[in-house]
Amino acid sequence: MEDMSEYMDSQYLKPSFWEKALEQLGEKAMNLGMRILFALVFLFVGMQLIKLVLHIVHKAMEKAKADVGVVQFVNSFLKAAMYVILVFMLASYFGVDAASIVALLGSAGVAIGLAIQGSLSNLAGGVLILLLKPFKVGDYIVEGTSGKEGTVVEIRIFYTKLATMDNKEVILPNGSLANTNIVNVTARKFRRIDVPVSISYNADIKKAKEALEKMLHDDDKTMKDRELIVFVDKLGESGIDLVVRFWVKNQDYWIGMWQITEKCKYTLDEAGIEIPYNQLDVHMR
Repeated sequence: MEDMSEYMDSQYLKPSFWEKALEQLGEKAMNLGMRILFALVFLFVGMQLIKLVLHIVHKAMEKAKADVGVVQFVNSFLKAAMYVILVFMLASYFGVDAASIVALLGSAGVAIGLAIQGSLSNLAGGVLILLLKPFKVGDYIVEGTSGKEGTVVEIRIFYTKLATMDNKEVILPNGSLANTNIVNVTARKFRRIDVPVSISYNADIKKAKEALEKMLHDDDKTMKDRELIVFVDKLGESGIDLVVRFWVKNQDYWIGMWQITEKCKYTLDEAGIEIPYNQLDVHMR
């Protein structure tokens, strides 16, 4: 045994042994470095090809005049799918068997399904939104569950982006959008506006109505081929409640409402019609 240990020690102490070991280590490190370098080059080329494919598909869909939401959805879906394929190809290059990865994912399918069930419902919701088209990019919508509202700016795989009136960004999951009631405010070209106005009980109702109706016909935002009417809505506690009803184009909704509300005050002042304050008459016995 002592002779054997002396022999082994003598073998390891020989300079040629360490030279060969270092040479083999250097070759392995060089091979690994080259493989990593080729993998990085392959990754870079793959990313550039993905960008090229996405650009070609985007241009083709634009030429076909596809809906903006469809273009955004397909773009994000293709991007995710191609990056997954690229990762699989890189794994195969490093000796990882793709079949083993698929088998592993299959065996863990139940756990993965439970973990990403929310994402899957959002994906399904995005597909339903594109197929049924309850709204499109550019529409102003109100979401029924949370009451969030805004202009649709993007429809992605898992979520939809809204821009509010004060330029905030609201991100809503497609799953909830597909399973709730949605009010599409801009689905029609025209919108009706009702502006409530109160006048005193001492005021001349007929005179007030004539003045307000003339104001509606003279305004540049109201649609003259649609209903322009002023009517008594109810007899309130402090005055007579009128409603000024008119129609405007969708893009003129807010300006039209603000403009007419302001003009109602000026018109009633010019006509000498009193707008009452809240008041309570107390009778002493």
